[in-house]
Amino acid sequence: MTVPRQLTWFTLGYAVLFIFSAVAPNSQSVWIAEIIPVMLMLALTWWISTLVPLSKTAYCLIFIWMALHTIGAKYTFAEVPFGWFNQLIGSERNNFDRVAHFAIGLYAYPIAEVVIRRRLAPSWLARAFALFVIMSIAAGYEIVEWWYADLAGGENGIAFLGSQGDIWDAQKDMLCDTLGALCALSLLSWQCRHNPRRFQD
Repeated sequence: MTVPRQLTWFTLGYAVLFIFSAVAPNSQSVWIAEIIPVMLMLALTWWISTLVPLSKTAYCLIFIWMALHTIGAKYTFAEVPFGWFNQLIGSERNNFDRVAHFAIGLYAYPIAEVVIRRRLAPSWLARAFALFVIMSIAAGYEIVEWWYADLAGGENGIAFLGSQGDIWDAQKDMLCDTLGALCALSLLSWQCRHNPRRFQD
């Protein structure tokens, strides 16, 4: 199966952002640690696209997180210039990492789409599965984040962790992941309701 044209365009656009991120990042070691999962996701997206056609919506949601995470890799998440948003919600904390975690939840859409297209489960079960996958990944990532921060130690460990002194940071991050997933699945449900045969090609 040929790779969809929109995936090629998204990847070319991301390549520009990748180059921007790679030039003089705030912390080279944090950049490397943060960019690895993005590269793995990009490779996984290309591989899946050779097996299952994905919608334009799925590709858009996939690349939103990749873009946000790549920006976070350049500055470290606590240092991303995001003052306008923090002021908008009346917070002194840099909430860029919360927005990025919300974007992770958007991956529930392509996960559910793949399950539906492959006819592996009914639509409602595919959506439930996608939600549980995101929640599991969210919890797993927080464990990896803690492990790396402890291993790296010092300022690099703190920068990677990005908790900014919030003792409930991990729990709030997982909540944002879950809310993102619920929003993405609500979008999928709305699309399927208006076009029941959307994923039957």
